[in-house]
Amino acid sequence: MIQLQNLAIRRGSRALFQHASMQIHPGWKVGLTGVNGAGKSSLFAALLGQLSADEGELIRPQTWTVAHMAQEIEALDVTALDFVLAGDDEYWSIWQQLQHSDHLTTDQLAHLHGRFDEIHGYAAPARAAQLLAGLGFLEQQLSHTVKSFSGGWRMRLNLARTLMSRSDLLLLDEPTNHLDLDAILWLEDWLKAYSGTLVLISHDRDFLDAVTDHILHIENSELTLYTGNYSTFETTRSERLAQHQQAFEKQQETRAHLQKFIDRFKAKATKARQAQSRIKQLERMQTLAPAHVDTPFTFSFREPSKMSSPLLMLHDASIGYAGKLIAEKINLQITPSTRLGLLGMNGAGKSTLIKSLVGDLPLLAGERQASELLNIGYFAQHQMDALDDQASPMLQLARIADKSISEAALRSFLGSFGFSGERMDTPCQSFSGGERARLALSLIVWQRPNVLILDEPTNHLDLDMRHALTMALQDFDGAVVLVSHERQLIASVCDDLLLVHGGKCSAFEGDLQDYAKWLREARQQHINAQNALQQSQSPEIKVQKVDKEAQRKEAARRRELTRPIRKNIEKIESQIEKIQPRLLQIDEQLADTALYEAQRKDDLLKLMNEQSELKTQLGQLEEQMLELMMELETLEEGFQE
Repeated sequence: MIQLQNLAIRRGSRALFQHASMQIHPGWKVGLTGVNGAGKSSLFAALLGQLSADEGELIRPQTWTVAHMAQEIEALDVTALDFVLAGDDEYWSIWQQLQHSDHLTTDQLAHLHGRFDEIHGYAAPARAAQLLAGLGFLEQQLSHTVKSFSGGWRMRLNLARTLMSRSDLLLLDEPTNHLDLDAILWLEDWLKAYSGTLVLISHDRDFLDAVTDHILHIENSELTLYTGNYSTFETTRSERLAQHQQAFEKQQETRAHLQKFIDRFKAKATKARQAQSRIKQLERMQTLAPAHVDTPFTFSFREPSKMSSPLLMLHDASIGYAGKLIAEKINLQITPSTRLGLLGMNGAGKSTLIKSLVGDLPLLAGERQASELLNIGYFAQHQMDALDDQASPMLQLARIADKSISEAALRSFLGSFGFSGERMDTPCQSFSGGERARLALSLIVWQRPNVLILDEPTNHLDLDMRHALTMALQDFDGAVVLVSHERQLIASVCDDLLLVHGGKCSAFEGDLQDYAKWLREARQQHINAQNALQQSQSPEIKVQKVDKEAQRKEAARRRELTRPIRKNIEKIESQIEKIQPRLLQIDEQLADTALYEAQRKDDLLKLMNEQSELKTQLGQLEEQMLELMMELETLEEGFQE
């Protein structure tokens, strides 16, 4: 188990948390939560052994294999499949040795083959391919090099590599940030079946609810462990804060009463003794802090300046890019009351449809009709990338604001998005992903759009900002078209669901639970289709697979035939290893001249008899081992023939 014993970790002079004592038992799935900067990443570093405690101890079993998802990945010239396979360190090491086995002895080869079989090495490529498929990679992409993938897809590769490890402790920091909904649902199923201990940082409430059974929350420099998923944690924490606030208020009343008595009577001789007693009571009283709840972001979308209906239409549209058809015969009408969530498997065409609605991609066929009053607020990853890195939030907002708007009004607006003080005037080149997302969102909100088209707007946003965005979208007076892996956001904002699948766009009848069921069935159908395709592969490929399986079985058969001989050799070697040190010890004793005195005659005879017996045993054992090794060599030569 993992044990925290009076643990404290500091950043400079500030304590991230202190006096933390608890146990995390094997098999627990723990969600690590807290505001940005609370110390979640520092605790991860401590679990990895990369950060030492300032006080106390963090103890975890040294024999555990720890898997941790890296946040960056180099542009490597290796295939996606090999990159993921290398996540299983032992498999990859044995595989590399077997690929370059010329310098290995027969014994070493036999040991490697035996261990490879024990860790199910022959099934590892299939396991890696399943991980990649679950995370949205197509079969033909498995042979593509890592450097050919974009940053978001490389993060998926990192996640697959981490999951490939046969770990005892799995540490995941925001694993859903670069995933779409179908990949997240697959990951949920995978993590629920994971047998090791999981510690997970995530801002996705539904994901935490589905996966975790404990929540470790960092707040007010304290670590508190709650039993249950995130929803249970919220309820328990609310009750705990309410009780704490009541205790604080009661204590404040008591302190005020004591202080009043002291102030009134400490100067009176007849009451001095009682006053001193009250002073000591006040000094002994442990001071409680008021219940603290982190102040959430609050903002609202400005009322659209102009409106018409419909605002945007696609009529019998075909969408795609570079002449490649993605979906066709699309008829879609966006009105001010539209609240539309787009669903579909990875690569089905959700982002292509959004870009076609915005006008970034021309239609391959059909017609796009936009109202003269159409004002689209479009949020996507490239909007964050398009921010002026050399300009501050204030400067970028001032560029699009009317000159008559006061600086105070602009600062107040930015403050609602979490920018305060000097951060408003800091060039955004140093901003985190969350800050860039908030800035891009604020610039969209300021322009008073009547249609919001949002492609994964919650990436990089923490729980408070996600909640604020949900509330603002619910009150927005215009139309919303949304792609998001945040199920709560879709459920709270969208009235209708549109499924992009199989080259078509059609209304999805059902809720997100029905969609999750549909995804699992669609994934199984895809697996069945892949299996059918493999069965119909060319004879050459089948022969290769049969040969490989035959080689594995033959290697296992040979190990089975030679196992009794090897065991006898190991047994004899063990006996020899016990005899040789004793003989050396006897030789040292016989070199002692005092042993040859008359009164030590019996000791001398005893040692010499023991020496003679041991040498006889040693000779017999060496002869037996020589015969067994010759037998083993003859048997292995027969295999070669």
